[in-house]
Amino acid sequence: MKLLFISLGCDKNLVDSEEMLGLLSRNGHEIVDDETQAEAIIINTCCFIGDAKEESVNTILEMAEYKKIGTCRVLIVTGCMAQRYKNEIIQEIPEVDAVLGTTSYGDILKAVEEAEAGRHFEEFKDIDFLPEELGERVLTTGGHFGYLKIAEGCDKHCTYCIIPKLRGRYRSVPMERLLRQAGQMAEKGVKELILVAQETTMYGTDLYGKKSLHILLQELCKIQGIRWIRILYCYPEEIYDELIQTMKEEKKICHYLDLPIQHASDRILKRMGRRTTKQELINIVEKLRQEIPDIFLRTTLISGFPGETQEDHEELMEFVDDMEFDRLGVFPYSAEEDTPAAAMENQVPQEIKEARRDELMELQQEISYEKGQERIGQVLTVMIEGQVSGESAYIGRTYGDAPKVDGYIFVQTGELLMTGDFVKVRVSGAMEYDLIGELEDEYTE
Repeated sequence: MKLLFISLGCDKNLVDSEEMLGLLSRNGHEIVDDETQAEAIIINTCCFIGDAKEESVNTILEMAEYKKIGTCRVLIVTGCMAQRYKNEIIQEIPEVDAVLGTTSYGDILKAVEEAEAGRHFEEFKDIDFLPEELGERVLTTGGHFGYLKIAEGCDKHCTYCIIPKLRGRYRSVPMERLLRQAGQMAEKGVKELILVAQETTMYGTDLYGKKSLHILLQELCKIQGIRWIRILYCYPEEIYDELIQTMKEEKKICHYLDLPIQHASDRILKRMGRRTTKQELINIVEKLRQEIPDIFLRTTLISGFPGETQEDHEELMEFVDDMEFDRLGVFPYSAEEDTPAAAMENQVPQEIKEARRDELMELQQEISYEKGQERIGQVLTVMIEGQVSGESAYIGRTYGDAPKVDGYIFVQTGELLMTGDFVKVRVSGAMEYDLIGELEDEYTE
């Protein structure tokens, strides 16, 4: 069949989508990108926060129309929304032919075959099941970088988060499986590996009895062809000395960490079910910067959590001002049903949540601009992402920029560069989040 695959939500969801695409394409199905030509449409959904839930619902409804007016005969829904709202999807959207839960994506081939035969199909394995390896993935990230999902689920149970109910307890992927996947990706031309999980810092605790992310990193660094290894989703309280030491010693590991801290008021952190205090967060940031002076630190915050006062917000603003994170994102609190936070008293009005989000982002914009100005004159290694249409300029990323979430550096040159090239660039200008640069005379890496 001609299949259209739509992947929504996070990069961890994207890995599942790429696994399914690999299985489907190896079994003779043709992947297309035009919904008007598709005979089957598969949507891998997200429902982490309200906006993601709305996007998933709208996408399902939009694609359901193609069963009425197009060539589409099969509509399949997978992922987090399928796991959480199976009954509602089946009852309210009769165009949906098959529904798969978060641990059942390995059954996608069977789902397509059953739906094509006119039979409704559902599969929902135990959410603590670790799906088997499906074979080589179809990489959808352009080929020069790719995501390696090192674990499933989460044991933290923050009061605002639904993930443990959708993705189960924490399960590390065996190291030999990850090394095999990473090797396959390198053979396909991937030069940057991005490690993802609900939490990467706890990797190995369930399989090997101790934190083993540093050991995995050491093994990944041995793979030929990989130039950069980037780590996302590190809970700050779980950062440990061997990890820091490995980052310092292994040249392939980007001096970059993503630390989701969510807030800085001790009272709000406790209500969130977080396991750090403000002082502990300060200590962790200071230690990282002392041990790795050129490290880029990214974090995410939640504005307007239930019970957050103006004083709490101002404390968070002061913290952001003092810490000067290199990268920062803010999300207004989204009340998710079946979470403790949704039932808390003193819910903050939406307009206040958004106003506080805007204040934090305006402050971060100033910090980011100042940090950019400080980088003018520096020579940085840059991975080329593509050419600016119609101009003698290219888009690139430094080691301090994760794809999709951070900034870019625009490289002005008349040289012919290719996506995935590593070049030396001298920074000549800076905007709020992006840099401008020029190739060095000896620019090849």
